[in-house]
Amino acid sequence: MLEAVAGALREQAAAFCGTAGIPGYLAGVYHDGGQAVVAHGTANVVTGAPMRPDTGFLFGSVTKVLTTTLVLQQAERGTIDLDERVVTYLPEFELATPAAAGQIRVRNLLNHTNGIDADLFFPDAQGREALGVFVERLGQHCGALFGAGEYASYSNGGMIVAGRLLEAVTGTSYHDLVKREVYAPAGMDDSCTSAEDAILRSTAVGHFPDPATGGARRTSMFKLPDTWAPAGATLIGTIGDLLAFGRTHLGGVSPSGTRLLSAESAARMQTASHDMTTPNFAPIGLGWPLLPFGQTTVLAHSGASAGGVSLLVVVPEHDLVFAAFGNDPRAMTLHDQILLWLLRQHLKVEVPDLLPGQSPVPDLSPYVGTYRSNQLRVDVTATDGQLAENMTYEPLDEVQQDIFTRFAGGSTSGPPRRLVPIRKDLFAPAGMPLDAFNGYLRLLLVSYHGASDGHPDYRCAGGRMTRREHAG
Repeated sequence: MLEAVAGALREQAAAFCGTAGIPGYLAGVYHDGGQAVVAHGTANVVTGAPMRPDTGFLFGSVTKVLTTTLVLQQAERGTIDLDERVVTYLPEFELATPAAAGQIRVRNLLNHTNGIDADLFFPDAQGREALGVFVERLGQHCGALFGAGEYASYSNGGMIVAGRLLEAVTGTSYHDLVKREVYAPAGMDDSCTSAEDAILRSTAVGHFPDPATGGARRTSMFKLPDTWAPAGATLIGTIGDLLAFGRTHLGGVSPSGTRLLSAESAARMQTASHDMTTPNFAPIGLGWPLLPFGQTTVLAHSGASAGGVSLLVVVPEHDLVFAAFGNDPRAMTLHDQILLWLLRQHLKVEVPDLLPGQSPVPDLSPYVGTYRSNQLRVDVTATDGQLAENMTYEPLDEVQQDIFTRFAGGSTSGPPRRLVPIRKDLFAPAGMPLDAFNGYLRLLLVSYHGASDGHPDYRCAGGRMTRREHAG
């Protein structure tokens, strides 16, 4: 049956990449003892290097599941208590918001309920001291969006603090921990933690859409600074290795039979610990978002690198793992297409409409205002029964601006985005059919939360909160 799956993946990749102008694509499926990996296109349009089944790529934010796995391992060994305050292990951990850091527990780092406002904070440091530099500068430049446990907001900063915490309790660098405690026991023999190692083998680089040609142009940067390692800057590997890691989350045991996590810890990561009760932000376990597809729960984490997008999916009740990478951001739509095909056609899972219909929202004025998070401003206006969002990047300094601009492919702003109401406090990008949000692309929905003075306190888009500026 996996031969048929591989054929379907090749066909979908060739058709989508050919139409969209995406240079290359990798995908792999493990199911019920069998495995298939396919490669399509080009790894680097400048060199013409082909995308091969063993081509490596940046995992991006899929790294956060590896970071969480490392923390759970230490919890099993008694060196970390998930309910302990972070400052117990990292006394130097501070935020610009007074007393906020002292309220954050280790668990809050792993389920994105910490409130650390550092989503676009990129201190430029490399090497073994990089995570210490991040934590040091965090207290100088970044505050809290909300109190610990109050909401969930996708937190790069939280995972980086978790990585530094691991270094503190083990006396071992984050990268060495990954190699020893994840790569080796999981059998991830073709994975590495640096560009220096990646250059010695076939490695894909990212690309961005080129408006002038309609094709793709290569990124000007390969990876983010080492300060972002635990959140997704540095880990590199193959589809086969990512499938091997995903298989450890089918029960804690690697394909070679080595136990990476106890069955209890694996289950703990897959048990909802916070639920925002909105379709654009799935219930969150520890590290894993838990996407509901009807009666089936899918563990799914995506990852962005400079001009690349990855995805790791685990469906425990069907013994299936899906991993994919595209070296152009537009490949995220192909990831979603294949995920839905695997669920519906291969596994015969019933996938009901996430949004069965729309309800009128006659008064949009409560949503109008300015919303902010780290170096990001979103101005929301209402017109013709829709919301219009205008995003402005407000860099802290020239270093931040250079890193983020190159990571984003040279453009940090665009035309206002129009949103149509789905129901009270929930909106969708205008012009997209409702069934477009049945899969992973539900992240494109925008929700509003809390209420002060008749206005929402927060806007949530892409799993990330921005806080409303109140008059006065």
